[in-house]
Amino acid sequence: MDIEFNNLEELKKRVGPALATKEKELKLKKYSIKKEEIWNYLVKNKWSTSKNLTLYDIVNDILKFDIEEIENQGVN
Repeated sequence: MDIEFNNLEELKKRVGPALATKEKELKLKKYSIKKEEIWNYLVKNKWSTSKNLTLYDIVNDILKFDIEEIENQGVN
C-alpha cells in the first residue's frame, strides 16, 4: 500500500509524533532543539537529494537523527 502526500505539510503532520518523540528524547539529554528545527534540517540536508523515500525511511531518519549533525553546521 503506497501512501502519497500532496505537500510537505501533510507529510510533516503525518510524522509529527516521531518528531515530538525525538524532541522529547533530546530534551531529556539536555538539548534545546525544537521539532521544527529537526524537520527543517532533514528536509534541507538529507531528503532534498533523495528520491522515492518511504514513510518508513522518513520516520527512521527522524528517530535516528543525531544532534551533532546540526551542531556541526552551527545551527544550534
